[in-house]
Amino acid sequence: MHCPYCQHTDSRVLESRSTEGGQSIRRRRECLECKHRFTTYERIEFVPVTVIKRDGLRESFDRSKLLRGMVRACEKTGISQGRLEALVDEIEAELQQRTVREVTSNEIGEVVLQHLRSLSEVAYVRFASVYGQFQGIRDFVETLNHLQSNTDGTETPESLPAPSSEEPKRETSASLMMPS
Repeated sequence: MHCPYCQHTDSRVLESRSTEGGQSIRRRRECLECKHRFTTYERIEFVPVTVIKRDGLRESFDRSKLLRGMVRACEKTGISQGRLEALVDEIEAELQQRTVREVTSNEIGEVVLQHLRSLSEVAYVRFASVYGQFQGIRDFVETLNHLQSNTDGTETPESLPAPSSEEPKRETSASLMMPS
């Protein structure tokens, strides 16, 4: 660290404090040559992550867009805002740890789906329907079938809520479209 007064390179740290909510450190220094005191700040340098959209456009990663999408998918599921923000922090940390600074929106969607799958099946399907650009009911049925037949055995057809025995079974458009 060069002294701003005499440009000498040696100084000693007199005091260090965490600032900006732990995002930087303020250091009070004294030059060993001229004895002048000065302040320096250390900050974590985040290298920006670039997202490659489906149409080929590139834009900087925006955590608020990711959080908005996850909030929409998790509406009325009982998942707290704090939990969603923590998930976004985890996903952003995963992206920052990658050696490649460009990531496709599809890769981000897959990471989100991995996190949502263990959190809420409803949120998983909602997010998948937007991320996967579902065109019809068959896309939903395929996703539900995939969710039910998870190969790791954590999710089975029995883990989904059973229909109430008090309600008569009605044919839906999904059952009409699916071959027997």
